Amino acid sequence: MGIQEYAPRKKDSNGVHSAPGGSSVLTPDWEALQREVSVCTRCSLHETRTQTVFGIGNPDADWLFIGEAPGEQEDLRGEPFVGRAGQLLDEMIRALGLERENVFIANVLKCRPPKNRDPSPEEALACEPFLIQQVRKVGPKIIVAVGRIAAQNLLKTQVPIGKLRGEVHRYEGTPVVVTYHPAYLLRSQTEKRRAWEDLKLARRTLSLS
Repeated sequence: MGIQEYAPRKKDSNGVHSAPGGSSVLTPDWEALQREVSVCTRCSLHETRTQTVFGIGNPDADWLFIGEAPGEQEDLRGEPFVGRAGQLLDEMIRALGLERENVFIANVLKCRPPKNRDPSPEEALACEPFLIQQVRKVGPKIIVAVGRIAAQNLLKTQVPIGKLRGEVHRYEGTPVVVTYHPAYLLRSQTEKRRAWEDLKLARRTLSLS
């Protein structure tokens, strides 16, 4: 099974949280939030990053895809989900009748962890106020948590991804559907069918909103 497993579908119509140290993220507009992220020093990852990776896409999108953290190529390019995993995510999005520019794509972390290690709980906590602001400003109708780390951080759980799939969760009041990370799907081709089931669940959930 290749990327073609995701058969194109007809296009669908389309409080402030305090951060560690007591400071809070208060931004009047999208551009201000981008600037605040770009100069962030809230954790040690700012010492090793090339640049922050804020996110990409339509800031008024119905669909918000949230991944884990930038990798090496994302850190260099300043854009989430590039390379083969990004290409597969684009195919998944197109299967929903959408393009990358129709959705918004972000990560739990805005900086790359060295050697692509898993984010620490402290790093995720430091970055969470930015993600909360992104969710509030985009105002999506559905969030797709892409991969184990994104799902567990959004839902504040250590439950395995296999048990988080197939249900509709909530983050900041918005429905959340969990699916596998494209990098995992590239290694585990047989799971693509399950990932497509996740996307169909997300689409059904959005249609009911």
